[in-house]
Amino acid sequence: MGFSEWKSVEGEGMDFEELLYEKKHHDELGGGIARITINKPETMNVMTLATTAEMFRAFYDANHDPSIGVIIVAGAGDHFGAGGDVEWEKWGLRDAFYFSYPHNRLIRSSRKPIVAQVQGYCLAGHNHMAYCCDFTIAADDAIFGQAGPKVSSPADGFFVPYLTKVVGAKKAREMWMMCRRYTALECEQMGLVNTVVPRERLEAEVDQWCSELLSVSPGCLEILKASFDQEMDGYQEMGVISSNFYPDWFDMPEGKEGGAAFGERRNPRFWELREREAKTREELIAKYEEESKK
Repeated sequence: MGFSEWKSVEGEGMDFEELLYEKKHHDELGGGIARITINKPETMNVMTLATTAEMFRAFYDANHDPSIGVIIVAGAGDHFGAGGDVEWEKWGLRDAFYFSYPHNRLIRSSRKPIVAQVQGYCLAGHNHMAYCCDFTIAADDAIFGQAGPKVSSPADGFFVPYLTKVVGAKKAREMWMMCRRYTALECEQMGLVNTVVPRERLEAEVDQWCSELLSVSPGCLEILKASFDQEMDGYQEMGVISSNFYPDWFDMPEGKEGGAAFGERRNPRFWELREREAKTREELIAKYEEESKK
């Protein structure tokens, strides 16, 4: 492909605990690519505020390096990633994760085109991060899907309705509301993935796409990316809708149940909670009616 070897980016402000941040340059074309790899394979690369804070620094550097033309987002180990840390969200830290350095906003605000390099599981926050990237290249073992309703983690904001622009309204609602899993080939057919290759060819395929992007005008690519990405700007920001519906969601029984069930490896009991709430409400109404007759 004509690329130099990957070189780790280190130095002042560029020390990372949860990421691998690397760059390499094309010998013939002259431009370079930066790769941001979430490096937590023992936890399937789940994200917390610390992860996205480090991503912010890496994205900032890549976008301000005039020699970089493309950014790759990847996951270390066997999987691209399994979204946000459910345990972390369970303790009420979800809002900090999404409002401080939301990973999809880093992608939206990036001047350089971004390629998602996906293998294994690509679920929840990693899935919508991948489809917000400009291109998604997947290994044939990749599995995509959302998980929010399964673990009591509500999602709103631009990246939810934006999926309708990628796969269509019906398929987008199916993916978000039913939490089904999809193979890489199924995702290629629905437009969620650009191309699918054998696992052993994934990195070479991503290099090929990056080479093609480096062969054209970087300034034109920046303008095109900004033009395409303005599609996301007409939607509500994260948290506006959910805070109107349930302002104390993670303090409510239903808000706690998904994370608890996940941690205990059991099916969530959402409808038991609803039935209990209905029974309590009926008892309160009956008590009120009885008191009012006195």
